[in-house]
Amino acid sequence: MQRILVVEDEMQIARTLRDYLEAAGFEVIVAGDGSAALASARGDRPDLVVLDLGLPGMDGLDVARELRRTSTTPIVMLTARGEETDRIVGLELGADDYLVKPFSPKELVARVRAVLRRTSGATTGAEVLRAADVEVDLPKMRARVADRVVELTPTEFQLLTTFVREPGRVFTRGQLLDALHGVTIDSYERAIDAHVKNLRRKIEPEVGRPRYVLTVHGVGYRFADE
Repeated sequence: MQRILVVEDEMQIARTLRDYLEAAGFEVIVAGDGSAALASARGDRPDLVVLDLGLPGMDGLDVARELRRTSTTPIVMLTARGEETDRIVGLELGADDYLVKPFSPKELVARVRAVLRRTSGATTGAEVLRAADVEVDLPKMRARVADRVVELTPTEFQLLTTFVREPGRVFTRGQLLDALHGVTIDSYERAIDAHVKNLRRKIEPEVGRPRYVLTVHGVGYRFADE
């Protein structure tokens, strides 16, 4: 049974999320603040973290930052902050998805399942993909760039896989979102820019001069076909 850590200080919301996630077949652990969340992440080893950004004491963004120092565990953010900058900061810290309050618990369950599908490494077709000097091993969820192993979050891995499957193809932001979620979900298209930025930071020899993930201005992105 997959284990979900819910980090939420509003107990009514936490109980609701726990009930919906347990009904969906997950084991659920609840933490009410940042310190408890980090301790639980270390001790309980959850498969995914649902993280509220508006926590007392240690802010949710600080929790995400600490989690990403040592772990690629998927993170779904919950936030009452609708500003673009807050969403971008969270995504650039390595969150895999987000929901803005108020939201439907059923949508949260759908988002959690979508992110975990990326983690599962489900494959179709070839199991090891190669383009340029990038190699993606799907069963092992392992990426190598010029013989260097690169640690990626599930979202970053799925994004790289999408690119490497079809080098040279131009993807719009909407198409990349659909590839990540597995279904068409009303989401923030500019979130893709944050995920691409994180991916480039890890795989590009020079982040400011991308060699692999190239921008197609006014459209989206493509993977180098050389």
